[in-house]
Amino acid sequence: MNLKLTTSIAKTHLLSRKKQSSIAALGVTFGIAMFIAMTAFMTGVNHLLEETMLSASPHIHIYNDIKTERPSIVEELFLEKKIIIHHQRPKLEKKNLRNASQIIHRLQEDKRVFGVSPSVSSQVFYNYGNLQLSGFVSGVNIEDEDRLFSLNTKMKEGSIEDLMMNSNAVLMGAGLAKKLNVHKGDRINITTPSGEIFTLNIVGIFQIGIGQIDDVRSYANIGTVQRILQKNKNYITDINLKLKDLYQSKKIAAEYAKTFNYKAEDWETANATILISFTLRNVITGATVITILLVAGFGIYNIMNMTIYEKMKDIAILKATGFTSKDVMLIFLTQSLIIGLIGGILGLCLGFLMSLGIEKIPFNTGGFLAIDHMPVNFAIKFYIYGISFGLITTFVAGFFPSKKAGRIDPVDIIRG
Repeated sequence: MNLKLTTSIAKTHLLSRKKQSSIAALGVTFGIAMFIAMTAFMTGVNHLLEETMLSASPHIHIYNDIKTERPSIVEELFLEKKIIIHHQRPKLEKKNLRNASQIIHRLQEDKRVFGVSPSVSSQVFYNYGNLQLSGFVSGVNIEDEDRLFSLNTKMKEGSIEDLMMNSNAVLMGAGLAKKLNVHKGDRINITTPSGEIFTLNIVGIFQIGIGQIDDVRSYANIGTVQRILQKNKNYITDINLKLKDLYQSKKIAAEYAKTFNYKAEDWETANATILISFTLRNVITGATVITILLVAGFGIYNIMNMTIYEKMKDIAILKATGFTSKDVMLIFLTQSLIIGLIGGILGLCLGFLMSLGIEKIPFNTGGFLAIDHMPVNFAIKFYIYGISFGLITTFVAGFFPSKKAGRIDPVDIIRG
């Protein structure tokens, strides 16, 4: 049968019942629009959290993991006897990495590694007037740290060059600076775990965008922290590195742990809880939008069924004039696809407008994240998925009623 004739008859049937056809198309429109808006928002949130997490987290973190599970002297003396030691306490151990310079050199030679940043971290108390807050000072080579985490782009006051030119200074997290009511140019006293007090100049304020970091961390030159802890220049407690392929981190971390005999923690393990939340959000979003589209599909199915019952005489006439069962089936299937196409295109436009509206909604995170509006992902693939799923849904919804229409015997209709 002529495709043009098929389309013409299908359009005539749709226009003869404008209200029902419009309702069916609107069901597809709102289904696809909600799919695009919800997917764009949820993936936007996930991308923001992932980028923020990775901007502050190394792909692999190598450090000396202090453990209490070790054989005691009593157990070593009486190997053949079962000795149970309760409340075992760790012995005095150094937190630094032995042969740190050799480890760093080997990591820098590894072609899979993008950058390496050694550091010396210490817990301290920040003293400012009557205020005393617990936090951390990370001694780093600020250029290496900037290469890994783009620290210079996160400076609210000052720059990393100010730290490079001052050996007795710190870059302070924005949350911590706000709590202490300090700014660039102020001086701060810190108390070390051993009780020593040092005065440092605040030469810059940074904001990573994660409250758990911005509220407790400061950066200083690695030599400054070594001097504060009264350690030599070879004293290194942590090595952070980023890989050229971050998804190889779990495999490479296991390799480094075996090679260097130190704890090597990959970013997926360190952020397992956050990654699980990403997966759960994606599952919930997918289940919700698929349900919406399926409901729209059932609406089209019901409307097509009603149309077939109302067009019984038309079907009989078409078959009596030479139209085959396949021709009749194609006519009603074309109606369904037209509804899906029109509803899908309108859904894409409405979904885009809804996404724009969501993006303009103010979002105050209280300093936990460095954003001021809702995050939205405008990836083109969501629009392709939306229109494809909409057409598939309407095709399936129209297939069975169309097949039923093709089986109708015109003689039974005329007799009826």
